[in-house]
Formats: sequence, structure tokens, C-alpha cells
Amino acid sequence: MGKVVVRNAVSRKPGHLYYVDSKGNVCEAKMARGGKKRKKKAAKKKTARRKTAKKTARRKTAKKTARRKKRR
Repeated sequence: MGKVVVRNAVSRKPGHLYYVDSKGNVCEAKMARGGKKRKKKAAKKKTARRKTAKKTARRKTAKKTARRKKRR
């Protein structure tokens, strides 16, 4: 690590970043801050659909043939 040449040569401001550029100058840049985070809107709760019971297929009843009355 290098040694400190001059102390307190630059009056520092809060929220600023200080660095030495390629020419050797001390530069100041405002620090980037993220935007204000917003709360997410409460999602509507979906009502859980009940699974409908499967209906068993009804068998077709065979047609009954009409019985003839017996003669006496």
C-alpha cells in the first residue's frame, strides 16, 4: 500500500466519490443510488377450484320389448 502524500487536501462531500484520474487529478463524482423501491401490489388470491368428480358413464338400458298378453 502506498503512503499518504497530502492529508485533507480535498474537502469531501457526503454522497460523492473521489478518485485520481489518468492525468493525476483528483476527481469528484456523485455516487449512483438506486431508485426508491415500491411495494408490490397485493395479488388477488385465486380461489382454488375444486376438482369435479368424474361421473361414471351410464350404460344405456336395453329397450324392453312389449309383452303380448296371453289369450285365455
